[in-house]
Amino acid sequence: MDFHLDELLTVTFTLFAVIDIVGSVPLLISLKEKIGGIRAFQATLVSGGLMVLFLFAGKPFLKVLGLDIRSFAVGGSVVIFLLGLEMVLGHEIFKGDKDAKSGSLVPIAFPIIAGSGTLTTVMSLKANFEEIYILIGIMINLVVIYLVLKSLKHIERMLGPAGLLAVRKFFGVILIAIAVKIFSSNIGAFGK
Repeated sequence: MDFHLDELLTVTFTLFAVIDIVGSVPLLISLKEKIGGIRAFQATLVSGGLMVLFLFAGKPFLKVLGLDIRSFAVGGSVVIFLLGLEMVLGHEIFKGDKDAKSGSLVPIAFPIIAGSGTLTTVMSLKANFEEIYILIGIMINLVVIYLVLKSLKHIERMLGPAGLLAVRKFFGVILIAIAVKIFSSNIGAFGK
């Protein structure tokens, strides 16, 4: 198998943008204060487990529902597009349970890190990329997630409110472009 760095980078940055761990910093900081601390390793492990499980068991799961990967990719691209739009416009489209106080697993591992957008993206990427690239992309993102969770206070001080907003909007535009690409490369299958 030839190794394509550009494919790995696309997968890694797509997941990074969807997971939006940097954009979630304000929410994570408020949750940390509410629940009295975040277990970074536990949250990273559980969210990673969910992503890997969805990567390998997602296709049989879809088969049970009578769906194929291309259909899921088109549906997923719409979700990714809306997430990007939400980040750019600053209006909440997906309503989350922001009052949950049950710790590092819910709502941090799921749905903040490995939420429906992330799991949909993992499945959508399978239509265009090999599993090995997605798996490596997930692992790279888990390292970033762990580092962010461990250093929330430093990130908040370093970026400031304006910096966090700029990063969030930048990754929102990238997500919209990725969603359009996934949509356009899979929608043709429905005409056949």
